[in-house]
Amino acid sequence: MGSGHYIWAIFFFASLCSASLANNAKINFREKEKKVLDQILGAGKYDARIRPSGINGTENAPTLVYVNMFLRSISKIDDYKMEYSVQLTFREQWTDERLKFDDIQGRLKYLTLTEANRVWMPDLFFSNEKEGHFHNIIMPNVYIRIFPNGSVLYSIRISLTLACPMNLKLYPLDRQICSLRMASYGWTTNDLVFLWKEGDPVQVVKNLHLPRFTLEKFLTDYCNSKTNTGEYSCLKVDLLFKREFSYYLIQIYIPCCMLVIVSWVSFWLDQGAVPARVSLGVTTLLTMATQTSGINASLPPVSYTKAIDVWTGVCLTFVFGALLEFALVNYASRSDIHKENLKKKRRDLEQASLDAASDLLDTDSNATFAMKPLVRHPGDPMALEKLRQCEVHMQPPKRPNCCKTWLSKFPTRSKRIDVISRITFPLVFALFNLVYWSTYLFREEEDETF
Repeated sequence: MGSGHYIWAIFFFASLCSASLANNAKINFREKEKKVLDQILGAGKYDARIRPSGINGTENAPTLVYVNMFLRSISKIDDYKMEYSVQLTFREQWTDERLKFDDIQGRLKYLTLTEANRVWMPDLFFSNEKEGHFHNIIMPNVYIRIFPNGSVLYSIRISLTLACPMNLKLYPLDRQICSLRMASYGWTTNDLVFLWKEGDPVQVVKNLHLPRFTLEKFLTDYCNSKTNTGEYSCLKVDLLFKREFSYYLIQIYIPCCMLVIVSWVSFWLDQGAVPARVSLGVTTLLTMATQTSGINASLPPVSYTKAIDVWTGVCLTFVFGALLEFALVNYASRSDIHKENLKKKRRDLEQASLDAASDLLDTDSNATFAMKPLVRHPGDPMALEKLRQCEVHMQPPKRPNCCKTWLSKFPTRSKRIDVISRITFPLVFALFNLVYWSTYLFREEEDETF
């Protein structure tokens, strides 16, 4: 056997020895962690029912708990129930002097626990919570880290459904502020104070997407509350959500505009097409009413008028007005027919009387010859007609009225009503749109306070 084989054998043996020593060191290190845990949390050494001391071990000072969180997702914002759901990683950090331990020359950075009941925990609760649950797949998503200086970090992943009172006066051009409130349930500010962690207390996932809202910004604040039992520390996060208007523009505003415009087609149909005009008016009215009821079904019954109520109400009024316009046209058409029949009868009677008078004159002319006077009397109708013509020529010419001249092209009142409606309805609807959008868009900017 050569010397090379001896060298490889020695190298292999040294490797085995170093690996064995490393494993033994790891085992010894884990045993040291266990000993440290037994030392600080052993029976009779630590009582989780007693709160930690205050700053610098002051017994009478309140325990300071620093809070921060990471918003993982916001699943939905419900307008009807006025609530929203959020999933977050919630963290609390405080100092407990009783949990100090030797870090073994910096080798032991922290101890990890999964049982929260082994150390003292702040009695924090979410005051506007409706429902909530922890995550236990695959293992409970919670840990506690104890650092050598006695600092304790508690982290847990939770899902919450929180109340969010909304003001829907500007719906769907509105912004909503939803809060997340955290407070102490039993410890007053004399014993426990919650503080936001300095730096970046609230973090939001970068790819946060909501179907109908956009998270514009958020703000952290304090909301201490005073009751008959004392003052309690409270933290809150205000989330400002802006409603995405494109969805409502496509689903509500444009269809309503189309229904209103379709109802105006009735003005161009013949006044005698009664079935077509009635069917068009009733169909658009029922469709608009169904659209309005569908919108209101997704919103809570509130006591004030919303922006969408103004829009749908005016659109419904225009569609109903188009149906009433046909009723007026139909009535005017029948009145025109009645007047035409009366004029026809009057003309027939006048013609019959003229025929009878001419027959009588022919009979008298054969019997006698009457001399016609050369000079007409003042009451002569021919003289009166000449005087009237002279007065007309002497009067100054009147300015022609464009509207009357234009309307004179349409002989019947029913046709005039249709023609006037063709112009009046679109102009009034355009004026309403101008007032509506200018009012609510500017009010949205004015009410954007946070």
